[in-house]
Amino acid sequence: MKKFYSGIMLFIVALVFGQISYTITPNPFNETDAITLAVPGNQIDESAWGVSNNAVYIWSWSLDANYQNSQDCPTNGSWNNSNELNKLNYNSATDTYSLSFTPTTFYGRTGIGRFGFLLKDKTGAHQTSDTFVNVGILNINMTNPAANSLTSVPAGNSINITATTNVNSTFQLKANGTAVNSTSTPSTSYSFNYTVTADANMELIATDTNSNTKNATFILQIPRTVISEAIPNWMRQGINYHPTDNTKVGLALYAPSKNFVHVIGSFNNWVVNDSYLMKRDTANPDLYWIELSGLTPQQLYTFQYRTNDLKKVADPYSPQILSSYDDQWISASTYPSLPPFPPGQGFEVSMFKTGQTPYNWQVTNFTRPAKENLVVYELLLRDFTQEKNWQSLINKINYLKGLNVNAIELLPIMEFEGNLSWGYNTSFHYALDKAYGTPEKFKEFVDLCHQNGIAVILDIAFNHATGRSPLARLWNIDPDGDGYGDIAANNPYFNQVPKHSYNVFNDFNHTSASTKYYVERCLQQWLTEYKIDGFRWDLTKGFTQSCSESDETCTNAYQQDRVDILKYYADRQWAIDPNSYMIFEHLGTDQEEQQWANYRIAEGKGVMLWNKQTEPYNQNTMGYKENSSYDRMNHTLHGFTNMHAVGYGESHDEERLMFKNLAYGAVNGSYDVKNLNTALDRMKTFGATFFTIPGPKMIWQFGELGYEFSINRCADGSINSGCRTDEKPVAFTLGYDTNASRKAVYDTWAKIISLRNTYPVFKSKTYSVESNNQANDPDGLITRIYVYDNTIVNGVKNVVVLANYTTSSQNVVPYFPYIGQWQNLMDNSVSNITSTTAPITLLPGEFRIFGNYVGSLSTIDENAENKLSLQIADNPVKNGSAKLIYHKAKNGEITICDLSGKKMDSFKLKNENGTYDLKTNYPAGTYLVHLKSDSGIAIQKMIVQ
Repeated sequence: MKKFYSGIMLFIVALVFGQISYTITPNPFNETDAITLAVPGNQIDESAWGVSNNAVYIWSWSLDANYQNSQDCPTNGSWNNSNELNKLNYNSATDTYSLSFTPTTFYGRTGIGRFGFLLKDKTGAHQTSDTFVNVGILNINMTNPAANSLTSVPAGNSINITATTNVNSTFQLKANGTAVNSTSTPSTSYSFNYTVTADANMELIATDTNSNTKNATFILQIPRTVISEAIPNWMRQGINYHPTDNTKVGLALYAPSKNFVHVIGSFNNWVVNDSYLMKRDTANPDLYWIELSGLTPQQLYTFQYRTNDLKKVADPYSPQILSSYDDQWISASTYPSLPPFPPGQGFEVSMFKTGQTPYNWQVTNFTRPAKENLVVYELLLRDFTQEKNWQSLINKINYLKGLNVNAIELLPIMEFEGNLSWGYNTSFHYALDKAYGTPEKFKEFVDLCHQNGIAVILDIAFNHATGRSPLARLWNIDPDGDGYGDIAANNPYFNQVPKHSYNVFNDFNHTSASTKYYVERCLQQWLTEYKIDGFRWDLTKGFTQSCSESDETCTNAYQQDRVDILKYYADRQWAIDPNSYMIFEHLGTDQEEQQWANYRIAEGKGVMLWNKQTEPYNQNTMGYKENSSYDRMNHTLHGFTNMHAVGYGESHDEERLMFKNLAYGAVNGSYDVKNLNTALDRMKTFGATFFTIPGPKMIWQFGELGYEFSINRCADGSINSGCRTDEKPVAFTLGYDTNASRKAVYDTWAKIISLRNTYPVFKSKTYSVESNNQANDPDGLITRIYVYDNTIVNGVKNVVVLANYTTSSQNVVPYFPYIGQWQNLMDNSVSNITSTTAPITLLPGEFRIFGNYVGSLSTIDENAENKLSLQIADNPVKNGSAKLIYHKAKNGEITICDLSGKKMDSFKLKNENGTYDLKTNYPAGTYLVHLKSDSGIAIQKMIVQ
């Protein structure tokens, strides 16, 4: 069946299959004849399809005279957006759908022997089954064996070859290009007993009385006897270099359901030779292996595996592959001396070279930033530099370092289809894609990052693989012989029917031992060969086997099998590299995410989870209070024990904040968020209310320059969701990094990240986030962030962040935890705070970041300040209990009031320093906790949930 997907968009295709009847006039016909294809209306359930105005389309493809070499009709359009040229005409009088065309014109080719078609709605939500039509006045029908089939016949045995034609014809049978039988008397039938002595590519040619010819091909194959022998201990699945002999390589392929496997390659002129018949492992009969010897060190060799059912594939564990589809478009500047693709081999081929000089790593013991302190820069190399290669990214290391980020997360760089992709259409998870450059250059980039204290994280898509993956092609259903096809029932890696509602391409079965082994090997390759620091696991919701493609509710709900599978993978990744990062893009329920975030945390592990806060942050930057609370930036609200929520306002998957600022920003008199400079200033404030919250953070490339091009921008500048993965303008090429207003955002973010990296208080687990608290701020859009660590003795132990996201000036009550000297950490100015509730005026879009001042001013009496302190642990508080932490509170008395001033509770403290367990049996809301003592007054805001 033909199923096509556009880019990496996640969508559900509800398939409706069924045989349809049709007529073609005239019939039979040649490829140059004008024909009309007609389908009765009762073959299509317009109501179920939901089609309006009888909008039914043909999706078609053509094959050559041998019924092979499938090519799509040029006017198909995309699967989810059919071309109007392929819309069928509807005749209401006869209730018939029809299309008139000439095959050679319609398909843009000659030599057509057959075409296939199906009918569909415009978006591909519904379709009929595949139907095939023979082309030509003369048609040949193989009755034994079938055309394009493979038949196994023992040597010395004969097979009765039979065929029919629709008109009287003479016949000639060829084996490997040599005639072995012919007839002279015209007839509509053919029969011949052929004795098989060797493998043979057979061709039967029929010639009618007008000298028209039509042929059919098939293959006869002699079965092989496979030697069973234990695989050497230095080999495992994939390409294995002998540990002491540079003239030897071991190849091993896991191939259940295959009877035998040959290796074909540059070392045997790409022909099937029984000297290269792989052996079968005694312990695992599904594992085939071969040792190649007599190789020349430093010489490049290319190869494929060829199975008994004629599947030809590259090794799934190839570190790199050559592609006939993609390599021709890779420039010499990106990949110097790229080896040529061996002609005639179709799909990808593997390569190996013995005696290679290993990369000389400058950093061999990189100390990774603690996961809680990560500031991750998510990057798509394709759109980050105009050159789109590793060298150009190496040249930008100072730009990235200057921003003070400590991790770079790359969108998938594993071998993907095409060269201009987001990378999620992965075909070889083990192989580095050549579109960005050589393995040596990528290692140089990783090494340089480590020299500058920057970790490298790879996005990896283990949810699926494309149809070019050898894991799919070795076991697929391929009726038209083009190498592509649906997953067969005996495929050990993939589900025939997807088990979740976000399926794209081919859905991995993660309960399969074969899949688990493949995933683990791929993890090992990137962690050890390239010294990667960790992975962002794409679409982890797809790892369940308990749902269906149509049940989104099930996919999004807690699934125990998914919890267990991903814990298993966490164990395997940490067994390879105990300190490597593991980040899930799950975006699921807290209940499920807690299982991974809190997994093995006593050992310092635990998985990090993406924490999407795009909408609330964008509501703030645009100036709208509805749905603007981003309090869930706090990891405790997810039920995570440690700070394992990777907060972000932008990612590759989200609309750009600046795009919406400029398109939809609020206006208040002369203050207009849609003004570029105004919107850029508000992006500075976004940074202040984002990076100051403890825990891992992630930004998307060029957010620091106010990048405003929509995620859905097309190459022509229009906006369309179908262009989501299209190339986008490069900020450096546009001069954004030298524009003063945009560079000011970069500089502000760099300063804030520097504060975060400098002051240990930002590593504290005790913090609170208040955004859009209507009780305190009726206008909303006022942010207060409190970070504190009472274990810090000499240093900044308290941080107060204030921000005004409204479109007018606001007098913001800061609720400082105590009076005294407070320093503006952005400009180092110091203020003497004599009242914790005295308002501070903030202009629209303005922010302040305060820290308790640790220096001294002669005009300030330090004995009267910075002594009394009050903190509320894990604020907001839950479960009816809060812990008050106080210091220098001699004769202290606590009073708790609501925001109207009503007293809720009061009591005296027994000690000058200590803690108090407060029972918060109050209605949910915000309260002021007052501490009055001999050394002064402290006030803290407490949020009860």
